[in-house]
Amino acid sequence: MTAKGSSVTGPGGSALPSYPRPEQLLETVGGAAVAIRGLTKVYDGRPVVDHIDLDVPVGSFFGLVGPNGAGKTTTLSMITGLLRPDEGRIIMAGVDVWADPVTAKTKMGVLPDGLRLFERLSGPELLSYLGRLRGIPADTVTSRAKELIAVLDLDEAGSKLVADYSTGMRKKITLAAALLHAPPILLLDEPLEAVDPVSARVIRTVLSRYTAGGGTVIFSSHVMALVEDLCSHVAVMGHGRIVASGKVAEVRGSAASLDDAFMHLVGADDVAEGGLEWLGSSPA
Repeated sequence: MTAKGSSVTGPGGSALPSYPRPEQLLETVGGAAVAIRGLTKVYDGRPVVDHIDLDVPVGSFFGLVGPNGAGKTTTLSMITGLLRPDEGRIIMAGVDVWADPVTAKTKMGVLPDGLRLFERLSGPELLSYLGRLRGIPADTVTSRAKELIAVLDLDEAGSKLVADYSTGMRKKITLAAALLHAPPILLLDEPLEAVDPVSARVIRTVLSRYTAGGGTVIFSSHVMALVEDLCSHVAVMGHGRIVASGKVAEVRGSAASLDDAFMHLVGADDVAEGGLEWLGSSPA
């Protein structure tokens, strides 16, 4: 992690600028950028998210992990205001997400998995349009968009339509859109899934610079090695509940890796043995 105020080398050896970074200090609840209390969502009588409590420290790179169906995406959808909880409260940067959703949305940048974009626009046009929707002055939008496009290595796309972007380029322009208004908190659902190694490195560099500047990232991923490498804190979900939470080293404990600890925490230590002997046999 880079110290606040220092430079980071981007693609081609260029120095990344200080933006994107939060423009002012967070209002906090007990030192948490996001504080969740009693969060619950029930489908067909079954709790998908079951009365969870969670504190995300300011300035942390916070991983939210769990097997499929654990409730991660549902939790992120409730935190970002996309899905109304059945019970509980979410305080983001001092704002109750569901009591004051308009103000809460100014505090967050969101990169959901599979986000639909305005695909008949170029990258700069998309950022300009989204910036104006947020009420950011035109000159500021133009300046920030130009800087973000350069930092995220999208210059060569030029006037190419977003519809023609590769998966990695789409992830990067979506991250640019999430950072455009300089939010203090980023929520990212599988931001590196299906992304090429070069794009993944660019995204990781920008996110590291963001947290070094005081921003908070909440990051959902299935790749434990990536979470262990990037995150300072992690919460493990299983069956709609938080089964462990804290600094990565604390959650890993005496296990050889976070992946091993994860398997134990979600009850997946034992892989079924026996059977499928035919897979190793010669074809008939």
